Amino acid sequence: MKKFFGLLVALVLTTSAMAEPFVYQDAWVADTASAKSGGSAALATLSGSRTFNPFVTGEQDVIFDTSFYTVPLITRNPETRQWIPYAAESFEQSADGLTVDIVIRDGIKWSDGAPVTADDWLFYYTAVTDEEVGSPRASDWFVGDDLIVMEKTGDMSLRFTFPQPDRTAFATVQTYPAPNHVLGEIYRNEGAEGLKAAWGTEIDISTTVWAGPFIPTNYAADERYVFERNPNFGEWNVTESGTALPYLERLDYVVAEQDAQLNLYVAGELDIYAPNNLDAVGVVAEAIDSGDIDAQVFENLYPQAGTTFYVINWNKGSDPFKDELFKNPLFRQAMSHLTPREAIVDLVYGGNASPAYSPVGPSFTYWYPEDPKAYPFDPEKALDILASLGFTEKDADGNLVDADGNLIRWTLTTNSGNKNREGEIQIIADTMREYGVLVDTQPLEFGLLVDQLLSEGDDRDFDAILIGFGASTEDWPFFEGIFSCTGQFHMFNRTGDCIDPQERLVAELVRRGRATTDDEAARTIGYQIMDNFAELQPIIYTTSTGLNASWLNSVGGELPEELFSPFNGTRDIVT
Repeated sequence: MKKFFGLLVALVLTTSAMAEPFVYQDAWVADTASAKSGGSAALATLSGSRTFNPFVTGEQDVIFDTSFYTVPLITRNPETRQWIPYAAESFEQSADGLTVDIVIRDGIKWSDGAPVTADDWLFYYTAVTDEEVGSPRASDWFVGDDLIVMEKTGDMSLRFTFPQPDRTAFATVQTYPAPNHVLGEIYRNEGAEGLKAAWGTEIDISTTVWAGPFIPTNYAADERYVFERNPNFGEWNVTESGTALPYLERLDYVVAEQDAQLNLYVAGELDIYAPNNLDAVGVVAEAIDSGDIDAQVFENLYPQAGTTFYVINWNKGSDPFKDELFKNPLFRQAMSHLTPREAIVDLVYGGNASPAYSPVGPSFTYWYPEDPKAYPFDPEKALDILASLGFTEKDADGNLVDADGNLIRWTLTTNSGNKNREGEIQIIADTMREYGVLVDTQPLEFGLLVDQLLSEGDDRDFDAILIGFGASTEDWPFFEGIFSCTGQFHMFNRTGDCIDPQERLVAELVRRGRATTDDEAARTIGYQIMDNFAELQPIIYTTSTGLNASWLNSVGGELPEELFSPFNGTRDIVT
């Protein structure tokens, strides 16, 4: 999910007497003079959807990024990064920071023509926070154990009430509508189970209802997505000259692995492509120089606002040996010391990345300490730690064993088709084997991988999973989704309760950080979170990559280069 986190700023915006569209500023688009409506764009994605249901998904997905997460109540001005109304006409925060009042913009419609009203936001909130629905997005609506309350104050108005002053309040307020007249009817008639079963990938996707700029009209699992322009979107989204948006009539996504995406792009069959490493950048540059494609390519534009990492599973109830070992922070620190981040940066990314040691990467300049606490590659320290845990001998094959003959053997899984991640797990496994830790590797289809990662209980069926997490949030250290023991992305422990005192401390620090409006105090708390989380090592971070980008010169919609950033990205599909 794209989340935007903001400071507690009292903003009062006046409500117009008449419904007004949202106006995209010319300054947000690189070339407005030559922009014209029509045409299509061909793009690629690594995997197909697991569901079309916004209540049962927790990961980023082409469907939701294109058609659902594109209608937030508020958003950020890409020039100033200040909060501005979007689907909202206005918003006002109380002086004590405990409430935010919203007036919804008139004229927004679902793709079937039904009006979007406060009921659509209230339905989304009600269903997401229903324990029987069990949505992975539920923790977005909690501060610690306390619920953030949304209520209707009119047909086109809402109030958000927070249990404490919250510097990330607007991250909650920017929430999205769900079609109350369609999915809401299912929820009221069939309950939570009916809602959870709705809009699976077996449904004719052209019968689903969306409010975003493009609506999905065709889907073939693991093959393609087709989106067509939503004509209702242009009734409330226009350019400064009054042109209805989006410009494009159609988006065509092909599902393809990274190598296949590169081949399609240099053959001119894709319009937009993100090279996954510097080797791919070189191939694209050569295709441009030879005249095969008329395009531009950008190398290492900025550090991406995300990291790659692997999660060691604390919930191995059916395997007492692994359960005890994986829960031991010393073991996880040893594994971090055996993770060859610099080799991964060189061999997988060709230098187009940096070693990562914490959930806050260098793109978050305000929150990133000069000297973050880290457990860098140091096999000698790792072996000393493992010896303190009883692994002092090696068997005939050179593998470390304890006094009972137990091997340190575990499987590192990642999503198949992502060559970068497959390369990372292989380098990690090869290196660890050199020092007596037997790591097996397993590429797995992305949907199955996510199912394992987000499974719950004290006995989950994986050892460790390497995956990535992106964020578009300036207040990144205070994301309860990862740090709260019940958070939707608290991937290492999914029992619903804290297991380690340090785990509980981190969750409390996050709540304290959210509660302060003093930036320096918040930064100090953010550093404490990172230090404690680093010591706990529940997630072992590997790399933070730089963004490479390329697109054909026939494609518009990119931002001016001075607005390229980890938080804005490089383009907006609406323009």
